[in-house]
Amino acid sequence: MFNRIHHIAIICSDYQKSKNFYVDKLGLTVVNEFYRAERKSYKLDLAVNGIYQIELFSFENPPERPSRPEAQGLRHLAFEVDDIEKEIKRLNDLEIETEPIRIDEITGKRFTFFTDPDGLPLELYEQ
Repeated sequence: MFNRIHHIAIICSDYQKSKNFYVDKLGLTVVNEFYRAERKSYKLDLAVNGIYQIELFSFENPPERPSRPEAQGLRHLAFEVDDIEKEIKRLNDLEIETEPIRIDEITGKRFTFFTDPDGLPLELYEQ
């Protein structure tokens, strides 16, 4: 039996740009940062609200893949927020564009999408 999701791994194309996005703009906390010289690769462990959940990797010349929410494979990564309008304003003030707010037709909750520097779809979901 599974206990919970341990982490989500993201491979980025520009490590410093993505680190700045996830740490300085989104406000995730650095847990550990490693440089693996033999692989020319960084691994950055990040926490969301004090819980280690995201691994950010860099590799030389990673291949691109489709990343829109409707593409096959992992659809998106969602962050729960208390006040979606406040978070949208914070992101927009950091020059991170967000889509218009939508309403989840099943739960009635509000949500929106934005992207990371590599176009990975990210979601804000109001609890």
